[in-house]
Amino acid sequence: MTTPVYQNFINGHFVANQSGETFAVKNPATDAVIYHVEVADEFIQQQAIASAKQGFAIWSAMTAVERSRILLKAVTLLRERNDELAKIEVLDTGKPWQEAECVDVQTGADVIEYFAGLAPAQVGQQQMVGDDFYYTRKEPLGICAGIGAWNYPLQIACWKSGPALAAGNAFIFKPSEETPLGAIKLAEIYIEAGVPAGVFNVVQGAAEVGQWLTQSSAIDKVSFTGEVGTGKKVVASAAGSLKDVTMELGGKSPLLVFDDADISQAVSAAMLGNFYTQGEICTNCTRIYVHKNVYQQFIDELKTRTEKNIIAGDPLDAKVNFGALISKKHQQLVMSYIEKGLSEGATLLTGGKELSPDSAPHGYFVAPTVFTDCTDEMTIVKEEIFGPVMSVLVFDDEDDVIHRANDTHLGLAAGVFSKDIKRAHRVIHQLQAGICWINSYGNSPAEMPVGGYKQSGIGRENGIETLDHYTQTKSIYVGMSNIESPF
Repeated sequence: MTTPVYQNFINGHFVANQSGETFAVKNPATDAVIYHVEVADEFIQQQAIASAKQGFAIWSAMTAVERSRILLKAVTLLRERNDELAKIEVLDTGKPWQEAECVDVQTGADVIEYFAGLAPAQVGQQQMVGDDFYYTRKEPLGICAGIGAWNYPLQIACWKSGPALAAGNAFIFKPSEETPLGAIKLAEIYIEAGVPAGVFNVVQGAAEVGQWLTQSSAIDKVSFTGEVGTGKKVVASAAGSLKDVTMELGGKSPLLVFDDADISQAVSAAMLGNFYTQGEICTNCTRIYVHKNVYQQFIDELKTRTEKNIIAGDPLDAKVNFGALISKKHQQLVMSYIEKGLSEGATLLTGGKELSPDSAPHGYFVAPTVFTDCTDEMTIVKEEIFGPVMSVLVFDDEDDVIHRANDTHLGLAAGVFSKDIKRAHRVIHQLQAGICWINSYGNSPAEMPVGGYKQSGIGRENGIETLDHYTQTKSIYVGMSNIESPF
């Protein structure tokens, strides 16, 4: 049986490359190749830039209200095709259907809707300066580029393109080579909704294509989601043309559970923040600090619920709530971290092995894993694993646990569980992280800015301030009096 071959999406339609080079995409739950994709060679790259320039000229000349109406049509189409698009995400990522069906497409549509509503409300300033005055305009940057990750492919494409398009920019998006189909479907929806050809282009490939985007002087901004090491390379590459960057990078986020917390709720947060999307979420709270007075209660309930309530298997089965990791290579990486945890003296509470569910025997599964007796110096506590591996640590003193939680070069997310509202706010204000939760974990609505402190990122996605990241301010001085000149 021949698998489909998808081309790059340029200027409103599919365009064949000239090199003939393709790559295969596998379903992580079956290890089977499900389709092939053409690589964006030099010909495609040139076409993408030319297309985006033409698209920008048309799109930026439209009023914000006109752009808003078109984007809202795209939102409607996304929601109408939720199940079709969610299935694509399941086959590409290995995540469970019960997640993708209610999160991936819907949250992406929410963000486009949010920025479509904000775009017509963007205003400049006006101020008198003596008898003269000046005013400012918010203008689009030009051609922006997005480089996506493989854990939330369609959602990330929406998160990056939504504000960029709302502000009047053209966009070139490179999805992860492991999950490339969702972005193509989004491109088709944009065209169907009335977005002019060339405004949203999709180029396919691995690091070389991403490097071209970051280096190209024709591109005015790049927004990247991925791991820290790659993010540093993107920033260095973008510096050559002084283009603006947004970096949404990795984390090793702490969750602090105080002795007055609702323990069942805290366990729910810990499980959600480690096992949802089989642990492949950058904000995951993989360091759980539990007060010594409730430690035993916490790990007893955690062990029981992890072993009883998690169902691994065919991700398309609606009863399955735990999917396959993205690749065999990543499965082996996660297992190597588990072995490292054991060798460094952590105690395995549960999990710690590969899984082969009856409904998906060839998938890249790793059992939900919990380590106890962890110390802050252990590799599994210090490094981002990006898999279903939780480290539980004990604390006694508030100031001490804040210091321990902050003792990392990363600072993406953090959480606090406590019924003492004064303590909850006091502690969260001292945690060095860009996305924080109190008595909750993981919620990321379109209205809330997302981004990290320290090496976890630059800039923000979502929220009002993000629209400013896709515009530039033009100041116009208006002379109302005669010029005084010594010449």
